[in-house]
Amino acid sequence: MRIALVMLMLVAFAAASHAQQPPSGAQKPPSADAPKSPTGAQKSSTPKAAADSAFVMKTAQANMAEVDLGKMATEKAMRDEVKKFGQQMVDDHTKAGEELKTIATQKNVTWPTETDRDHKALMTKLSKLSGAEFDRAYMQAMVDGHKKVAADVRKESTSGSDPDVKAWATKALPTIEMHLKEAESINRGAHSGGPAHK
Repeated sequence: MRIALVMLMLVAFAAASHAQQPPSGAQKPPSADAPKSPTGAQKSSTPKAAADSAFVMKTAQANMAEVDLGKMATEKAMRDEVKKFGQQMVDDHTKAGEELKTIATQKNVTWPTETDRDHKALMTKLSKLSGAEFDRAYMQAMVDGHKKVAADVRKESTSGSDPDVKAWATKALPTIEMHLKEAESINRGAHSGGPAHK
């Protein structure tokens, strides 16, 4: 009887000891000293990368609009200098857009298939105008648009995080600033009421 009682006690003790040990497949809770996931570092760089992507998208849409509006100006403008400016927009912005698109492709940044809503509205408005009225509205739009684009490109050229996008902005800025000065000069002539040059 005593032997049986001792055997029961040993079995009970062994069962209790086994229950206190974690199963071999159980994972240990992470310690405070364990290395942290790199997601924190990735998240910190995401806003800058997103800002560069947003710049590329916005600038690409503006470039597309400048080309389309420039083509419209070569057909609808009354003043010779407005027609020439429109052709310059087609040439310069087509080249700049192609260079930026190459960078966007390398960075896996989605390239827009059409321009934004504001530029679409501008194109619709200008398409309904002709003669001196078109010249004035188009050149005013060129002044306003190039001021905005110049500010965006200038900011990217100084604070952009992607070296290739930043380099593109630095290269493009002088041309955009030149466009703005030309647009301001032609715009003054278009609003002065002077004779148009054919």
